[in-house]
Amino acid sequence: MDKAQVLTQEQKALQINLDNHIYGTFAEIGAGQEVARLFFQVGAAAGTIAKTMSAYDKTYSDAIYGVEPSGRYVCQSRINNMLDHEYGLMVERLQTEMPETKFFVFADSVAAINYQKTIKGQGWMGVRFQLTPDSKPNDLILHVKMLDNDNKLQQEAIGMLGVNMIYGAYFHYDDPEKLITSLIDNLQGRVEIDMVSLTGPDFEDFDQRLIALYLVRNNLTDVAMFDEQGNMTHASEHLYKKHLMVVRGHYRPPTKVTLDVFESGLKQFKANEDVEDEKARLVAEITLENLIVNGVTDENDFLMRAKMLNGLNQKVIISNCNNHQNLINYLSDYKIKNLGLVIGARELNHIIHEKYQLNQDGRLLVAFGELFNRNIIIYVYPAYGDDGSLMTAENLPVPKGIHFLFKHLLDCKQIVQVEDFDRELLKIQPNVVINDLLSGEDDWEDKLPEEVINVIKENNYFGRRPALA
Repeated sequence: MDKAQVLTQEQKALQINLDNHIYGTFAEIGAGQEVARLFFQVGAAAGTIAKTMSAYDKTYSDAIYGVEPSGRYVCQSRINNMLDHEYGLMVERLQTEMPETKFFVFADSVAAINYQKTIKGQGWMGVRFQLTPDSKPNDLILHVKMLDNDNKLQQEAIGMLGVNMIYGAYFHYDDPEKLITSLIDNLQGRVEIDMVSLTGPDFEDFDQRLIALYLVRNNLTDVAMFDEQGNMTHASEHLYKKHLMVVRGHYRPPTKVTLDVFESGLKQFKANEDVEDEKARLVAEITLENLIVNGVTDENDFLMRAKMLNGLNQKVIISNCNNHQNLINYLSDYKIKNLGLVIGARELNHIIHEKYQLNQDGRLLVAFGELFNRNIIIYVYPAYGDDGSLMTAENLPVPKGIHFLFKHLLDCKQIVQVEDFDRELLKIQPNVVINDLLSGEDDWEDKLPEEVINVIKENNYFGRRPALA
């Protein structure tokens, strides 16, 4: 469906209201009954709405849905509790009376922008829905950031987004990427959706990790994240007030060098006196730029890298943040206490030369200020240069025009050398490993961690099959 044919929220709500087989409950906390209101306004709501409610007071909300251990009410666990409670009531009270009906429950917990504008506006929203009567339900859950600078407009956006969710669940379920992109129908520029989870019996064959790719490449967000098991997750749930190290790379494939970068980098990060060991986290980052070939992203290539990183028990971020500052800005909402970025010496050298060449018009200090933000530490992992010598943070061949600035960053410990690395592993080059894999060479396994080898063989990546028993 092209942009000219996108239905309005009123058209979507009316289409659902006129479908006698779709029936559900609306439970909304925080920004008001915005989603239910749209269904009432278009007419014929009696064919869709079983109940609406808003337990705005915390005491009432706790009595109905339970006490949140974290003390936060705008969170994913709150949505899960709301869906569990309301869907249980739907089935208990109406299943026998309406055996041909596909039930749903919509729930949201939203904090819209406040009068002082100290709260930007964000929330969690979910739909539990049946695709066939008397079947087990599916869950569509998302996190949204509202971008309007007005409370009324943010409430309006929540109403529109809720309609898109319910409509997408029932009319785009067979095309997950279309379902994802339809969430912002008529809402471009007004919301950012940085987490979507789509689970249930009708989506068992769908790989959740693809949602992260869909969100970023369709500009719903600059950053999306999934956990070690490949399930979509959100920074507020796992990284809030933590100390975070981010390792950016191609990961095609992750080699023994990659594993050493993770281990030696995190060890040095934890050694920082400001970092609390038990709250230190590491995530691997893949940028969209590294996934694009001839203008397109290969979903299978993305899944291959994602599965190999998950095989190493790593959480993964996919981002559209070619500039590290964009990633830093995103993470700032979650009160990251200390942020470390691990960069290979070759990559850092390339970034510095690029910044230098593009900013000789008086913006040089600004450009480097953006790259080397005072809130982060850049950890440089060494590499062999073209002449065979070891390239480190201390001997990086930076342009003479910024040598003084780079020296200052080293002295201030904003750029530090990864010290405890395995020098023997530096001989492993990912492009050589790829060539070995594709050409049928036999020594490729010596260069990869066992976990990555297993993923490659189990999935027949690069034509490498497991040995027959």
